Amino acid sequence: HVAAFVAACTPRDGGTPEAERAALWLHDRLIENGVTASLDRFTDETPRGPKPFINVLATLPGTDGPWIVLLSHFDTKSGVEGKFQGANDGGSSTGLLLELAILLNRASPRKYNILCAFLDGEECDLGYSDRDGFHGSKRLAKTVKKEGKNIKAVILMDMVGDSDLKITVPRNCTAALRVLALEAAEATGDRAKIGLFDGDIYDDHQAFLERGYPAIDLIDFDYGSSPGVNDYWHTSKDTPDKLSAESLRTTGRIVLEMINRL
Repeated sequence: HVAAFVAACTPRDGGTPEAERAALWLHDRLIENGVTASLDRFTDETPRGPKPFINVLATLPGTDGPWIVLLSHFDTKSGVEGKFQGANDGGSSTGLLLELAILLNRASPRKYNILCAFLDGEECDLGYSDRDGFHGSKRLAKTVKKEGKNIKAVILMDMVGDSDLKITVPRNCTAALRVLALEAAEATGDRAKIGLFDGDIYDDHQAFLERGYPAIDLIDFDYGSSPGVNDYWHTSKDTPDKLSAESLRTTGRIVLEMINRL
């Protein structure tokens, strides 16, 4: 899924026709696999004026009232020199979420309702602010609050395809979900691939935290040619050859185990 998405949908900067093409591609793949999906089009203010954005929402009804929300952003950072594919940053979690949506749709019965949201406009144009970046997550958090959805957990995946995977769970996550992620990884045999980060990372889960929802960010923010360098992030080096299918499987196992334990 990641390879096909990146090949078909590069670039996909938020608020552009290319991002719309990526959203339609994701919507078509979901429908082809029997997943109920919809497009949420909206306009939001940015430093460069109002832009059209589009979230892709896959709904998997369950037998109980609460919802579990799984998130990934699919857009790429604008203004990156060279051909920026965003294979890991945006592509990896999007391909994984697509597979999770297909797998979970086949699982029956489901205890909870599940919403798989592919978000547009995570990246900022100039610098993160109240009108620059996280457009899709802010829109979705506002929408589910207005609808009065009972949300049990929001699980965000971001940059989870790095062949040298080490998921770091930032401090600005719900404490119970941080513990749950570690317990789930222990149960799946993947504990060495995940740890806690004693600092905040502002990402698409933040909008849900601010509205009172339990949320967690599963992110590997060390993405480079050597530990701590991070020289692949937001550069033309962020290509599919830096990724590993096993890293995607590992993250997927952890997420599914978290869902099973909720």
